[in-house]
Order: sequence, then C-alpha cells, then structure tokens
Amino acid sequence: MEGVIDFAMREILTESGSYDHAVTEFIRVNDHLLSKSSFHKYSPELLKGGQTKSGTSVYIQLLGQHKDWMAENAYRAWEVGAPGIDLNFGCPARTVNNHKGGSILLREPDVVHGIVKAVRQAVPDAIPVTVKMRLGYEDKTLAIENALAIEEAGASSLAVHARTKLEGYKPPAHWHWIAKIAKRVKIPIIANGDIWCREDAFKCVQASGCQDIMIGRGGLSLPNLADVISKDEKPLSWQNACALIVKFAGARRDGKNANFVPNRIKQWLSYLKREYPEAEDLFGQIKKFRDQDKMITVINRNYL
Repeated sequence: MEGVIDFAMREILTESGSYDHAVTEFIRVNDHLLSKSSFHKYSPELLKGGQTKSGTSVYIQLLGQHKDWMAENAYRAWEVGAPGIDLNFGCPARTVNNHKGGSILLREPDVVHGIVKAVRQAVPDAIPVTVKMRLGYEDKTLAIENALAIEEAGASSLAVHARTKLEGYKPPAHWHWIAKIAKRVKIPIIANGDIWCREDAFKCVQASGCQDIMIGRGGLSLPNLADVISKDEKPLSWQNACALIVKFAGARRDGKNANFVPNRIKQWLSYLKREYPEAEDLFGQIKKFRDQDKMITVINRNYL
C-alpha cells in the first residue's frame, strides 16, 4: 500500500488492537545500504519499540531484486529495531515491475528463493521473515512453485494475494487458488484479496482453507474493518470516519510540503467512496484545494 499506509494511517487503523501486525509501505532496495534515518522515516515506530501505540508490531517491508543488498538492508532494519521483515513480491505497479521489483520476480522462482534465503540468513532466527506474493505475473502456472521456493528458503509465513499481476485488482479474487497452495506447503498461509466486509472474510476463509487473512484496501475503505470482522462491530459511521480524517491530517501536518497532506486526504477519500457515498460529495468540495486547513474547515463545518 505504497503512498497510503504511512505511520499516521497505521496508528489510526491499529488503534483498537485487532491486527496481529502491520507492515510499512515498501522500501525500495537498489544497490546500496540505506541509512538508519531512512528506516526511521518509513517507520517512526522503530523509535518506540517497533510498535504502534496500541502495541501492534510493525514489520519493515522491503522490495528489490538484488539478494545481497536485500540481505544487507534487512540486517540494517533489524539493527534499528524492526520486529519483523516482510518481503514484497506482490506489487503490480508498472514502474516497479519495469525496474524488476515486485510481482515480476514471480516469473523466476529461483530468484525469489535466493532473495528470501539471503534475508532469512541475514537476520536472527527469532525475527520473522514474512513474504507477500501474487498468484503469478502473466498466469498462475508458477504459483505453487513460487510458494514452495519461498517455504524452502526459510520464510516464516506467506501471504497470497489471490490474483496475478495482469489481473490487477479486477474481481474476483481466486481464493480457491490459495487453497491449492496451502495444501502443498507447511508454513502458515495468509489469504488476501477482495475482503471488504465480514461476510467476505468468512467466505475467504472457507474458500482458501486459511484461518488468517490480510486486509489492505478494505481497511482503508472501512477504517474499523478489522473490528467488524473479529468483533462483529457495526461499520464506522461517516461522521466518525470524518473525525479520523481530521486526526490523520493533524498527525501528518508537514510544513516542508504544503501539498502532502491534501494529496493524502484525497487519496484516502478515493478508498472511502466504496463504503461511504458521502465521501464522493466531500471530494467534490475539496478536490481543488491545496490547503490542508481549508479542507479541515469544510469537514468540520459540514460533517462534524
């Protein structure tokens, strides 16, 4: 969830403690060792025990193709306090794939294996090394082979987004394919894709055979989705969702880039539209604004 799930959003979404752990936006690894301050930028939680205020652990997510540099940076992440390392083989973004990162690596299971193994060997055994993948790049023919490679390389668990790169985010998610993978590997498998409500979660569990699920876009669309699923709570009201937008804006106020917070709010509204029709109206009122305070004034005046 690059560009969306930053530290302020993680703080908001994990506040009730319903998530087992969260991951950072992906940190791109090229041909050098990142500074400690780079990791702190992506995950200020590192300065607080690697957790949000609710006590939810935040794993550092790395994305890259060079196994040695991935290993070096995984070790650096552990040095600065990461409670876990997550490896991204799922990103479908064209720019990322064109630079040989994310889901395009699923065309080469041996490369995936090498990266996971190098990272696993670089950090202490007690540190989880989790992996996220899709069912494949062009098709699903290598789905099981990739999963077996990831397991053999020593991953602690594997989250599977139930679509290929070419399928993008178009429904449906092929949860039954996750079941095929789960039958072949022994490490914990976590199901992901098209989980928008409590009913979706139970259907996914049934179809995939997995007891654990991962939510991303669904959590942005319905901020208390984890509580709706695990505690059978009612969906958050639009008024309370607006209060979270105001809270997010306050946490991310950045004087160095005046457009940063307004752009993030607009991004979030694009997800909230799925659950709240009112989000479309709010977006229409503020879409031309570049001033954070003007946006918040509109929200306070019309919705709170």
